[in-house]
Amino acid sequence: MTHDDDRAWMERAITLGRTARYWSAPNPAVGCVLLRDGVVLGEGFTQPAGSAHAEIMALQSARDAHGPEGVAGATAFVTLEPCSHEGRTGPCVEALIEARIERAVVAIEDPNPVVSGQGLSALRDAGIAVELGSCAEQVEQDLAGFLLRMRRGYGRVTLKLATSLDGRTAMASGESQWITGSSARQDVQRLRAEADVIVTGIGTVLADDCRLTLRADALPLSEADKARALAHAPARMVLDSRARTPLTARILEGGSTTIVTTVTTQPGDLGAETEVCQLPADAEGRVALTEWVDLLRERAHNEILVEAGPTLAGAMLKEGWVDRLVVYQAPKLLGDAARPMAIMTADALAEAIELNIVEVTRLDTDLRIIATPRV
Repeated sequence: MTHDDDRAWMERAITLGRTARYWSAPNPAVGCVLLRDGVVLGEGFTQPAGSAHAEIMALQSARDAHGPEGVAGATAFVTLEPCSHEGRTGPCVEALIEARIERAVVAIEDPNPVVSGQGLSALRDAGIAVELGSCAEQVEQDLAGFLLRMRRGYGRVTLKLATSLDGRTAMASGESQWITGSSARQDVQRLRAEADVIVTGIGTVLADDCRLTLRADALPLSEADKARALAHAPARMVLDSRARTPLTARILEGGSTTIVTTVTTQPGDLGAETEVCQLPADAEGRVALTEWVDLLRERAHNEILVEAGPTLAGAMLKEGWVDRLVVYQAPKLLGDAARPMAIMTADALAEAIELNIVEVTRLDTDLRIIATPRV
């Protein structure tokens, strides 16, 4: 089999892995293809936590089609190193060895310290040929949130903003619905579906009475992907230093958990479905973002989506807590009295936050700009 063939089959495994992105967390969204003599024996992608990993699903589908011995001599194309530890499911690497596969093509090593090369070593020790690195760059992008969580302790923080062409997010009165068009708003629903938790500030809750939920009628996904996304709705989090979230706030409603972080010792009753976390304050009496990040370290969130007003957005950008900025920009001018996208002060050009533009996509009349902080 040629290098080009390997790449083509790994790309198929990547496509399968993307199918899992809406429901696999906290596990990574992995894809697997089992191939022998150019024939696909089985395919799989990560199921919800506690259920089958991609390799197990692929093995089962192959056995269902070809019998218990039908996988012997096959090549496994897997987007992430097979796990070698006993978690809520058994080690995938043992299942592959027992199936007597002949070769494993793996995109990237798993940085999870309980795996981290041990799965690859186990395959090699069993006499299975292992090739590492096929389509690695693409898989690194697809699994960015999980990989960051394994490498530094918390997942990828994405700040989403909807702005006018002159960088304004609302009129001075607070009116903001809608700056961008329907295509951009549908894309935000997709972004939410990929998140494990959606974070906002109390200012946005009080001004907009937002729900931050998924809307089935607005999700631009296939019916199968939509079902997976709705089955794994993201949690919601409010940074609310003085515990001002009303008991009637819509963000406390819906089918997913809401976490309210506050600095007060007596936040009040927000209902049985709401989790209240008391965190230390910063110098201005707000929830300290360093403590908020420590809270994220305790949670198994791969993708953290922040939809916030200019105060929280500015603080997060200035303190360097944003990994990715997604800006939906409408061809409108709101004027200098309108509210800015981020409140932060810089006295000199040298203090400006510099970004790398990763992607610019047109969504009808609007633009979606994806940028990352320049390191």
